[in-house]
Amino acid sequence: MSERRRVKQTRSLDERMAEQAAKLKEQASQLPAGKERDDLLRRARIAETGSHISDWLNSPGLQAPE
Repeated sequence: MSERRRVKQTRSLDERMAEQAAKLKEQASQLPAGKERDDLLRRARIAETGSHISDWLNSPGLQAPE
């Protein structure tokens, strides 16, 4: 059985998701209206939502009780 490769992330999940959303929006802006553009915009919205959820989960208001 092969060993799992481990990758040390240098940027936070939030940063990576926001960057992915920006790239997808840029790609979509270069396409004419249609299914492919809609799919890219949908993926960008999903990445932005994930980024917002990550921010929310890491907010100081959600600290565990002592």
